[in-house]
This record gives sequence, structure tokens and C-alpha cells, in this order.
Amino acid sequence: MSIRLCLTAALATLLLAQPTNAAEPAFLTTLGGKWTGKGSFRVNTKAPAVSVSCSFAAKSSTVTLTLDGNCRGMVLISRSIGVRLKADGQRYGGTYIGSRTGPAALSGQRRGDVLNLGIRWAKPVNGDRNAEMRVEKIGQNAMRIVTIDKDATTGKSVVTAQVDLKRN
Repeated sequence: MSIRLCLTAALATLLLAQPTNAAEPAFLTTLGGKWTGKGSFRVNTKAPAVSVSCSFAAKSSTVTLTLDGNCRGMVLISRSIGVRLKADGQRYGGTYIGSRTGPAALSGQRRGDVLNLGIRWAKPVNGDRNAEMRVEKIGQNAMRIVTIDKDATTGKSVVTAQVDLKRN
């Protein structure tokens, strides 16, 4: 599950590579290209963090973003992932592909330098089907993706993935 969250976070990060005053359609068109980065993820809210490195190729238009890539952790873990997003005004909706539970729904909106997305997993993860993703723009060619889930036992929010990406 941690790889899934890390990958989801990495994909969402690609949404924030444009200045915050840009119109939503113009925002998506700036996200095309190749991205790489490093970070960490947890398999579940109680597991220790594992280091990962990720690479993505993004294709964008005025209203859509298609992101395909791969994240690797340790020597033996590798997962292909994809994101399909569509802008409708200031709202974003789409699908994350690559989760072990099946395709996950993404929805949210951008506020300032941060894209806030809700994640709806196909099956329960950490006790429920919901998680949050925060994508923070850091300059023109860098971003940070953080995925947060609630621990089913304690109810506390736990960072399950954090990835920093740069455009190549």
C-alpha cells in the first residue's frame, strides 16, 4: 500500500508546476515533460518509512493531464503507476492507476500553491477507503507531494508518503 500512496502523491505533485495566478486550463498545459524525484513511503500507517525514487512522463492539454511512471524502493520493489486528471473550472477529478486495491478516485481543487486532493481507494486501506494528498509547488520546476492517512487504531493522521520531484 505504501508504494501506491507514494505513487499517487508523486503523480499529484505534477499538478503544481505553474504560478498560482494561472487560469486552470493554462496550469495543466505547463505540466508536460519528464519528472524525477526521491522520497519515502510507508506500507501502512504503522510501518517504517522506505526510501523510493520515481520518474514520470506527463502529457497535458488545456483540460487534461496524463501521467505515467514508475517508482522504485529498495532493490526489489518497483511499481508502474498512472494518473488521469481533468480540470473542470477550479475543480480536478480523475483516477489513479497502480494501486493494489484497484483504480482510486481523485478529486479536489487548487488553493494558492497547494493542490488538495481526496483519494477514494477501491477497497479499504488503513481501515477505510479515504486518504488525503497535498501537492505543494516549490518554485517553477519543483514540487512536494505528501499523502496523509488516518491510523485505524489511534485515529491520528500519519504521513504515508512524501516525494520531492524536479522537472528534467
